[in-house]
Amino acid sequence: MTLLPRISRIDRYLFRQLLLALVAVTGGLVALIWLTQSLRFVELVVNRGLSFGVFLRLTGLLIPGFVAVILPITCFVVVQVVYQRLAGDRELTVMGAAGVSPVAQARPALAIAVLAIGVGFALTLWLVPNSAGAFRAYQFEIRNQIAAFLLQEGVFTQISDDLVVYVRQRDQDGTLHGILVDDGRDKAHHATVLAETGRLLDSPDGPRVLLENGSREEIDPQTGRLNLLTFKQNTIALTEPGRAGTTRLRDMGEMGLHELLYPDPNTANPRDFNRMRVEAHKRLVLPLSTFSYVMVALVAVLAGAFRRHGSMIRPFVAIVAVVGLVALGLALDSLSVRQPGFIPLMYVRAVLPGLLCAGWLFGPVLLDRSGWAVRGET
Repeated sequence: MTLLPRISRIDRYLFRQLLLALVAVTGGLVALIWLTQSLRFVELVVNRGLSFGVFLRLTGLLIPGFVAVILPITCFVVVQVVYQRLAGDRELTVMGAAGVSPVAQARPALAIAVLAIGVGFALTLWLVPNSAGAFRAYQFEIRNQIAAFLLQEGVFTQISDDLVVYVRQRDQDGTLHGILVDDGRDKAHHATVLAETGRLLDSPDGPRVLLENGSREEIDPQTGRLNLLTFKQNTIALTEPGRAGTTRLRDMGEMGLHELLYPDPNTANPRDFNRMRVEAHKRLVLPLSTFSYVMVALVAVLAGAFRRHGSMIRPFVAIVAVVGLVALGLALDSLSVRQPGFIPLMYVRAVLPGLLCAGWLFGPVLLDRSGWAVRGET
């Protein structure tokens, strides 16, 4: 009874170290991955004039997917590093000498694993599909409504390869002054349009610009003469022909679990049904892998005889084992698309290594009834 308060402090001490390290490592890796992946969108800011706020909103929607993928791996890394440090500082040795069993020493790591599994399910089943859908919808909106973002005063804005727009001044109410449009989308009628004022309009077919008090200049390709047409009002579409008003097709990454497990033949290609079902099972398997990775790390540190100068063999074997499990998971994902009979093996790969490691680490303590009565609660 006298050891209970001390055990509670040990649990809190280990759990706090693991949690802080997990947040730091996961946050650092997510930031690194976000930085590398967001580079492909920098062109929208540098060359297209997209605002930095829009860039952050667009790339920020990728973060939940990054967290879901790396969280099981960072759990393994954190448990391995923290417990190896505790072993190197002889803290685990002191705990063992005080009667703290391997079960008690592993409890904080298992609590971290349970927490990570819960967060993983919340990510893969809810947050990641929603963020993926929001990302693709926002990206589609930018590509098809790009003029609303890009038109800046004093800048020749290239809306597409054949459409360039210049605006001398843009008022706060959206009124445009001194407009030049070089429109080469129709190869037979390449035209240059000038207008004193104008404004952007939204339409079901995409953004359009209403021009007032201007002229349209066009060179006749047969005679080489300049044709000039003046107008009071004229409307020009700023979307490419064939792309305006198109319907965005949903990706598997933004579909819900039920949609993937029970595909609708009216909205999905039957050839993708196996791939969709495998995607659904991957969302269920990925968080479960955290348990096996954490157990591999615990076996590498807590199992076996104590060595005064430590050992690099067991951590190395643990790393190789986790790398092998990750590679096996990727192989099973690919095989399951072609042969759905391999889908149960995805769950076996995710859970069985953890159960084997738990039996190896905790089995002797749990089977030793006298030892459990004395040390199991310490």
